[in-house]
Amino acid sequence: MSKTQEIAVLETKINIKYIDNVEYISLTDMVRNIENGVSLIEKWLRNKNTIEFLGIWESVHNSDFNSPEFEGIRNQAGLNRFILSVKQWNEKTNSIGVVAKAGRYGGTYAHKDIAFEFASWVSPKFKIYLIKEFQRLKDQELKQLDWNIKRNLSKINYQIHTDAIKNNLIPEQLNQQQISYIYANEADILNTALFGQTAKQWRSKNPKKEGNIRDYADISQLIYPNLGVLKNSTKPLLLK
Repeated sequence: MSKTQEIAVLETKINIKYIDNVEYISLTDMVRNIENGVSLIEKWLRNKNTIEFLGIWESVHNSDFNSPEFEGIRNQAGLNRFILSVKQWNEKTNSIGVVAKAGRYGGTYAHKDIAFEFASWVSPKFKIYLIKEFQRLKDQELKQLDWNIKRNLSKINYQIHTDAIKNNLIPEQLNQQQISYIYANEADILNTALFGQTAKQWRSKNPKKEGNIRDYADISQLIYPNLGVLKNSTKPLLLK
């Protein structure tokens, strides 16, 4: 997945870039409305406590982290002559937690764990709202994922049920109108059994909702009817 999303934290728009399916939050955006904000990132990166935090994070999450090189950087941290850029940090330690990106949506990005830590340097209030907005985004993604799963199951349901009706309930000598009636009648029976109402009744009660009645069903409500249909459809085969 390669995409960029945006959240707003205290009226500051912050981009979130997905790198290898992992969220990286723009530190550059976080300080965009702060005077000398870029300098704050540089100052934070040179801080000895930051170096130690990054080293521990990399040791936990990055098997290719260059620990010996890190020790040299940590020993230099705190000295007046000590200078460290994101590029230098990446090249010397083979780190993955903080990265510099060029082009559109470019800037300094950090893994969410590190970005939350950096947010403390902006302000405690900013950190709290950043975490809150990030969690809201994740909750929204989960809801969308759940919706997509239900939509796909609903489509599979439709195919299984229509095939079962066609193979087991529809006599050969029927016209199209009679066939359509059987399909609709069987669908109403199943929906009433599962949801206590037909699709038409649900639609009249929920005119503003997208999709159909089965899009709002529990996963179990979408799976169990299929198991019953498949079981019944294979009975003749098992008896042969």
